[in-house]
Amino acid sequence: MDVDEKKMIDIAEDIRSLQLDSAAEDSNGVVNSEDAKAEEPVEVDKMEEDSKEDVHNEAVQVEHKVKDKKVSAADDRAAAEEKELSKKRHLNVVFIGHVDAGKSTIGGQILFLSGQVDDRTIQKYEREAKEKSRESWYMAYIMDTNEEERTKGITVEVGRAHFETETTRFTILDAPGHKSYVPNMISGASQADVGVLVISARKGEFETGYERGGQTREHVQLAKTLGVSKLLVVVNKMDDPTVNWSKERYDEIESKMVPFLKSSGYNVKKDVQFLPISGLLGANLKTRMNKSICPWWDGPCFFEALDATEIPQRDPKGPFRMPIIDKFKEMGTVVMGKVESGSVREGDSLLVMPNKAQVKVLEVYCDEDKVRQAGPGENLRVKLSGIEEDGILSGFVLSSIVKPISAVTEFVAQLQILELLDNAIFTAGYKAVLHIHSVVEECEIVELLQQIDPKTKKPMKKKVLFVKNGAVVVCRIQVNNLICIEKFSDFPQLGRFTLRTEGKTVAVGKVMELPSISS
Repeated sequence: MDVDEKKMIDIAEDIRSLQLDSAAEDSNGVVNSEDAKAEEPVEVDKMEEDSKEDVHNEAVQVEHKVKDKKVSAADDRAAAEEKELSKKRHLNVVFIGHVDAGKSTIGGQILFLSGQVDDRTIQKYEREAKEKSRESWYMAYIMDTNEEERTKGITVEVGRAHFETETTRFTILDAPGHKSYVPNMISGASQADVGVLVISARKGEFETGYERGGQTREHVQLAKTLGVSKLLVVVNKMDDPTVNWSKERYDEIESKMVPFLKSSGYNVKKDVQFLPISGLLGANLKTRMNKSICPWWDGPCFFEALDATEIPQRDPKGPFRMPIIDKFKEMGTVVMGKVESGSVREGDSLLVMPNKAQVKVLEVYCDEDKVRQAGPGENLRVKLSGIEEDGILSGFVLSSIVKPISAVTEFVAQLQILELLDNAIFTAGYKAVLHIHSVVEECEIVELLQQIDPKTKKPMKKKVLFVKNGAVVVCRIQVNNLICIEKFSDFPQLGRFTLRTEGKTVAVGKVMELPSISS
């Protein structure tokens, strides 16, 4: 038996005897006649009692001290964690733009400059790229990790990586630029707070990306719809021999992009910033431009511009919402996603919607670190009990029990028609694929309710049977399976969506109304 255990047993016995003594005294309120007979023994008893009480008090104090120490240590740890979390804000940055604009190379260069990748790894990638006779691709290998991506030189999956500046923790989402992989790009952009639109300044490349059919346009429209409120437009490949840091070329690109960004709904003065950079050389990324190379640029470098980006705060005390983008088994069921509202901590009980499965949070991981709690904007991996991995699909939402998210098969939305496929009319019965946060579902337009006048923003009087490109229309949309969505006015990030047909984005929209009895 341990010394400590023995002590505890002794203390327990002392307490018991004291309780018995005091109970005997209290029961009568008078001293027992037997006790009254012998005055002296009473005094001895009293002395014994006092000494017992002292021992007991001391022991209790010691016990409290130990407990206090434990509690205060736990408190300190929790406080340190909270402080660490609250000290640096967290932003998700998505790289978007036409295929080959240099998104992965810039991502790789950022990780290298912020010390996330060492020289030896870079040298290894350089050798591999040389073997494939693609010397300039080596930086992209940091972000493009699988063989297919490296051989073809295009990103397919959404790459993820983390880096930090003085004030902010960033998660980079490197989205694919190729038009076949737009659905993957949508899943990347739907998790982002800030978009970095990468444009190639190389002669001919900007034009290809920007003209009809290029991905620059579609990506900007998608980014706006998916809630990327701030945009950094980086004009890349400024070191190219066809450009050679020419101010004329930079201004030409800016002058063409500004009207288009405006028409996509961006406030160019407030929410957009242009920067010249070279991803391959790392110029104007971490440190400001060298005047000898580019005398006309006196703006910030890329890291400074990112740090200065202000994004609207989400509500840490709101009802919890985390759309699930992925799930896997790892000693239990683990789901991944970005917290759009509210906070989560170990031990919380939550619902997985739409199938109303009640689950308990066992562990929370933010990036790679285990944390006790996490707030809005964080990318998390959450280990759950109470549900099997095959009971979860991408697009389900982890939600608070008190105010669960709505699960519906029909809703009213306001749509802006961007570009219908040739000879298609947009009318009741039109079918498309709906992308909303991490949900991808086939949908049908059941009824056109009213057309909105683009000038006055008010509904038009006449009944609407069909609409063409550029129209804004309020309609009822139906899906086959229950999906979790919110009204745009309540949760913008869970209430905006895109409609795509045959690999093209045909419309963007926002959820206006949900059926009053949501199942």
